[in-house]
Amino acid sequence: MANNIKRYYSKHIDFFDLLQKIKLWPSKNGTLHGIKKIEIKGNYAEITTHCNEKFIVKKSKKSHAARWMRNKWYRSTCKKCKIPSWKLEKYSTTGFNQNYGAGLININNTNNSN
Repeated sequence: MANNIKRYYSKHIDFFDLLQKIKLWPSKNGTLHGIKKIEIKGNYAEITTHCNEKFIVKKSKKSHAARWMRNKWYRSTCKKCKIPSWKLEKYSTTGFNQNYGAGLININNTNNSN
């Protein structure tokens, strides 16, 4: 990637808005999946990955997945999801800061049905 721009997002943004923006999901075993679809249902969301796995996740900034996303930890990438290298580079240059960063206000209002 020719321009390694450092992107910052606030740590206080809504977890589901962050998922909709980044489109990556770290599973419990550390595998990084690409997100195909997110259906938000109140405080829960159903995430469908490109390998057709489904995860039901709760909105929490302190969850296992939220920590792994903020710290950019993952053990491997899913072979079936085929995450492109440019997306992994973009993800690795993304930073999260408590006092600085984009707010991501309601990226996709159509998925925010309660």
